[in-house]
Amino acid sequence: MTRQNNLSIRVLSVVLCTVLIAAMALSMTACTDNNAPAGAVTFTFQVADGNGKQTDFTITTEKATVGEALLDEGLIKGEDGPYGLYVKEVNGITADYDVDGTYWAFYVNGEMAPTGVDSTAVEDGAVYAFKVEK
Repeated sequence: MTRQNNLSIRVLSVVLCTVLIAAMALSMTACTDNNAPAGAVTFTFQVADGNGKQTDFTITTEKATVGEALLDEGLIKGEDGPYGLYVKEVNGITADYDVDGTYWAFYVNGEMAPTGVDSTAVEDGAVYAFKVEK
């Protein structure tokens, strides 16, 4: 082989390696992108039990209301009442006014919610919370 052929092969090898490295880097970047479905929103959900212990969750959902999203995640349970869903259990913790005078209070961005959990629209980046209160 001539010196020019060797040089051409080396240059071609370098170019090919560069292209392969770039392709691998792009495919790795695509794998680490958020895999949330289009239209999904993410919010923080906080649960404060009767002893003040707080547990935080990050929820990504396409559901329209907070109640739908939390029911879908299995984080709340309750029963339908005249004012909507009456939440009695959150994250496996029961608060039942009829039994011990406690209830789950629903908060949106640190303020007592003006609407029930099943009629509160999901907002991207919002913080929703349930706290045991008497």
